[in-house]
Amino acid sequence: MVERKGGLVQPVIAGVLAAVVGFASSFTVVLQGFAAMGASPAEAASGLLALCMAQGALGLWLSLRHRMPVVLAWSTPGAALLVSTGAPEGGFPVAVGAFMLTGLLILLAGLWRPFGRAVAAIPPSLASAMLAGVLLEICLAPVRAVGALPALALPVVLAWALAWRFARLYAVPVAVVVAAAMILLATPLPQGALGAIMPRLAWVTPHPSLGAAIGIALPLFLVTMASQNVPGLAVLHSQGFRPEPGPIFSVTGAASAVIAPFGAHSINLAAITAALCAGPDAHPDPARRWVASAAAGVSYMLLGLGASFAAAFIAASPPLLIEAVAGLALLGSLGGALTAAMAHERDRLPAVLTFVTTASGLALFGIGAAFWGLIAGGALLLLDRLRS
Repeated sequence: MVERKGGLVQPVIAGVLAAVVGFASSFTVVLQGFAAMGASPAEAASGLLALCMAQGALGLWLSLRHRMPVVLAWSTPGAALLVSTGAPEGGFPVAVGAFMLTGLLILLAGLWRPFGRAVAAIPPSLASAMLAGVLLEICLAPVRAVGALPALALPVVLAWALAWRFARLYAVPVAVVVAAAMILLATPLPQGALGAIMPRLAWVTPHPSLGAAIGIALPLFLVTMASQNVPGLAVLHSQGFRPEPGPIFSVTGAASAVIAPFGAHSINLAAITAALCAGPDAHPDPARRWVASAAAGVSYMLLGLGASFAAAFIAASPPLLIEAVAGLALLGSLGGALTAAMAHERDRLPAVLTFVTTASGLALFGIGAAFWGLIAGGALLLLDRLRS
């Protein structure tokens, strides 16, 4: 009896840890992304709440159904894409329309195999280069913050570096805690800033837009698939779990479309935090590791109750300092994207062109730089293939 109890405690702790680390490491990026799209603090809080509830409930259901450690998360690189793209013409309702379309594209990738294969055929070097270009601007924020706000930003960066050296899993959560302490000590929050902190959903009627469909929805779909769903499956495969990807994509895509009118961008398979639930640290017996992902799902739903408080606190804080924390959270993703983009010498120059075009912030015809980066790199790659 004691052994069975201990066997349950271990995966539950692993699941709670995965959810706490996942939330604390990237909620600032998500809120920055919604704000960049034109969301009010209440709409941003609603989006964060919807994400937590949907990914928690679906992760719990998938874990129970498949008896596998299926952990869902929001798309952190996708949120970084929103930061780099900026508000579309028409504001947040247009962005919400793009979020809904992204969910429908993920659903289509799960239901229609030819479409899924077409997405998979996009050269990984170009997809990674596009992601790296998206991440570059926000990853520069810690350096800029140290230059502009050294007294506030330098302790955050130093705390992150020390935590990275001794306990890498907790580096970004430590930076979040130190940033919160610095804000409270040096930047008193305006009266009433945290007055309405009860969790609540806010409806935003989606407005369709061709420009947002091409400039936001399509890049968000590609980033989510390439940097979240594919690595998430790889994590599960590495531990011997082989879920059918189509149904998972269909469920997460449909859920993303449903929660989009509440301000949420997309949910998908977790990658980094999934390793905490799928590996032997969660439980020596692979058949018991689904308990960890189920616990992570419950924990995400509980963490979602603090979404309004988090959004109000972020809205009342120095934007550059919040961007710095978000940048620290994405440095690892930037490094991984650059490595994958430059892995093959023949594709290197098209990947560099994709990277610099995306990072440039180029916007033509109301369409953001991520799309044009993929087009530029793809055209150069095609010219090289035709030459051969």
